Amino acid sequence: MTKERWRSPTVDRPEDTRIIVAASRKIIHIDMDAFYASVEQRDAPELRGRPVAVGGNRARGVVAAASYEARAFGVRSAMPSVVAARRCPDLVFVPPRFDVYRAVSRQIHAIFADYADAIEPLSLDEAYLDVSEDRRGLGSASAIAAEIRARIKADTGLTASAGVSYNKFIAKLASDQNKPDGLCVIPPPKGAAFVAALPVKRFHGIGPVTAEKMARLGIHTGADLRDRPIDFLRAHFGSHADYLHGAARGVDDRPVRAERQAKSVGAERTFDANLTDATEIDAALETVAAAAWTRVERADVRGRTATLKLRRADFTTLTRARSVTGVIETQDQLLDLGRGLLAPLLPAPGGIRLLGLTLSGILRDEEVVQPALPL
Repeated sequence: MTKERWRSPTVDRPEDTRIIVAASRKIIHIDMDAFYASVEQRDAPELRGRPVAVGGNRARGVVAAASYEARAFGVRSAMPSVVAARRCPDLVFVPPRFDVYRAVSRQIHAIFADYADAIEPLSLDEAYLDVSEDRRGLGSASAIAAEIRARIKADTGLTASAGVSYNKFIAKLASDQNKPDGLCVIPPPKGAAFVAALPVKRFHGIGPVTAEKMARLGIHTGADLRDRPIDFLRAHFGSHADYLHGAARGVDDRPVRAERQAKSVGAERTFDANLTDATEIDAALETVAAAAWTRVERADVRGRTATLKLRRADFTTLTRARSVTGVIETQDQLLDLGRGLLAPLLPAPGGIRLLGLTLSGILRDEEVVQPALPL
């Protein structure tokens, strides 16, 4: 079969050798554009061109997805709905239809299966594909990505963006580069320079808290991160240091794992002012539960255990967990478990700085036993 040819970089450092070894890999990251919101706009023509938020409402809950029209006002997924409504007074809130999103996701993944055996889904709307073997003889990974995007558009009426590169880290960065409805190809000779020019807050695995810590250390770009020695990174970032050291150089050896299974899914929020009022605390927990459940639905998983995380004003962090006999099936059930775990920890001296709620004990589909019907 036709092989895509990457031009090899000059070998002058050990990591360059690793890039050449990895250059035989062709990885595509496909990411649907504003997936939930785009499905709603597709199915309701009156929503097209309007700012749309899926999930929550103006009083409670969180945004599960925002259309690009809403994003122009600063509305983002996982944002509290009340904040989103303030930013965009004309925002249209639409309740999520996860059964529909799952059905569309199955259509998309069926397309993926025509091009790769190794498919690693990250959620309903994004996945990695290892297309190192050109199964359909299209000649290049970029041609494969283009055909996949065209088929998704034809079959679902939705657009997808794709990143093509020699590893997962750069492919994911690349898929975000030309959104929406874009394609970005980063071959091995350009990988390190591409990473060096990006802000570290765009790196997968670097969240807002880590990005803030890096900023305090003078690390703002991939180049800044690359220039820090490994001992410095280990001192400040512990076990995460080796991943960061490689990523800053365009190196990522992780394979595309076809049987990827999430171990836990959840959300947490740090508050601008410490929460002391019982009503405010409950409302905050409800918002965190909504954000966590949105991610649970996006990952299409169920689990047995709810874990509450609480950080006090003095930065003391407490965690409490509770498991159920069957499976946690709904957002309300997760919230009720969270309330039960939170109650013994109140009042919190000085107030609450952070709340988190996580679902774990994740079950595979064949392990989820449906409750018996009554006779």
